[in-house]
Amino acid sequence: MSLQETIRSLDSNGVSGREIARQLGLSRATVTKYISQTDFSPVPPLPAPRPGASVLNGLTHVIEQWLVEDQGQPVKQRHTAKRVMDRLIDEHGYTGAYSSVQRFVKAWKASNREPGAGFTELAWQAGVVQVDFGQAEAIIAGIGQVLHMLVITFPFSNMRYVQAFRGETAECVCHGLRTVFEHVGRVPRLMIFDNATGIGRRVGTTVVESKLFSAFKVHYRSQSRYCNPYSGHEKGSVENAVGFLRRNLMVPLPEAGSLAELNAQLLTRCDSLATAVHYRKGLPLGELFVQDVAASLELPGVGFDPVRYESRKADKTGNLHIDGNTYAAGPSFYGRTLTVGIRHDVIEILDEHTAPVRVFPRAFGSQPETIFDPASLVPLLVAKPGAWSQSLLRPLVSDPVRDWLDQAGATDRRRLFTAVDAASGPTTFETAIRAATMLITRGDSPDIAMVGMLARRLADNTEPAAVNVDLTIYDTLTTSTADDSVEVVA
Repeated sequence: MSLQETIRSLDSNGVSGREIARQLGLSRATVTKYISQTDFSPVPPLPAPRPGASVLNGLTHVIEQWLVEDQGQPVKQRHTAKRVMDRLIDEHGYTGAYSSVQRFVKAWKASNREPGAGFTELAWQAGVVQVDFGQAEAIIAGIGQVLHMLVITFPFSNMRYVQAFRGETAECVCHGLRTVFEHVGRVPRLMIFDNATGIGRRVGTTVVESKLFSAFKVHYRSQSRYCNPYSGHEKGSVENAVGFLRRNLMVPLPEAGSLAELNAQLLTRCDSLATAVHYRKGLPLGELFVQDVAASLELPGVGFDPVRYESRKADKTGNLHIDGNTYAAGPSFYGRTLTVGIRHDVIEILDEHTAPVRVFPRAFGSQPETIFDPASLVPLLVAKPGAWSQSLLRPLVSDPVRDWLDQAGATDRRRLFTAVDAASGPTTFETAIRAATMLITRGDSPDIAMVGMLARRLADNTEPAAVNVDLTIYDTLTTSTADDSVEVVA
């Protein structure tokens, strides 16, 4: 603009075009162009044409036909530029570059968008949460695990909370929501979910919620809403929060002794986010979160127990099949119809009168081995000691106990199994085996009285530690006594 300004300034002072061109070292045409230009108002820039489009001559109508036909097809089954390129090569012998095809497809789609295409900015009221799952790794009890992270965000204030689980079931969702509700002291009025995964199933446009989650909503008087399929922008707050929390709370990999300990750590770290400033509103998240809490509902007097009860009939071995895995109630329960309490972390087995029978850690995914309580199998071995060689207990006992049982006869095996069974009740199976191991290692007989007494001592930490006793002092005493005897005889 400085050159144009100079040309027009000289012209306004009466300097001829020839002289201006000479002074500025420009062509007469350039000087004439800027002298005669009447409008210098800014104009929108036009994209510079790129070479190469000529290679599509005769093929553009083919591409347009494919793209027009796509508009009646599912969104995820429409032509991409790569697919257009492949078809042009296979069906029309195209030899040009991919970039030419890509530019044409991009330009055609941009100019043929429907009026309703695109996104709209959504406004979120206080007292609303968005809920979704993500995945992250953590170290639990020294073992690296991939966990399912239930992320709950308050989009009005942008406060975010996360709880880790080993699955994405309705029990996990309800337990995580209850934990967060009780932590913040209120219940959001509306919960927005991506789809019905974990808490129900989607049939077309209708969502059928699980009985457990429906009861959860009734308990807390909260409502739910589900986004359209493949419409992640409708819950952008929680979508962003999944990645944010994974990068900021899970790097480096968090370590904890248990899943409950990890979740307590995560709640504390989420609370610390309240000091951050909202990206748009310019206020600390904690100040905005006060409005979220104020707009929410009060907690009921009793917390919801997220458990799903189902009936199962035990097979001839006393096993129950639950969510693709096998749990052992015990051989004595074969053929009986039992009640199963399914929680986010444990499986509870109850008898016909709802009395507790067994409690197991819940397995997620498909686990080929039967999940069992070792103590439940001992009574069967008391009755059938010959089954020891193929028993599931054999790999679980110590080497001294295994070797002793392998060499023992049926009577001795029955005697040890009876002792372990009796000791497992007041203590544990592991403690009973430990007591039997100590007795066998010392060369003592592992009978019912010895195993039971030692197991109780081990459980109470009253068994004295084994120490090496120095007996050389008795050598001195023996020598003195011998010398005294000689003197008396003399």
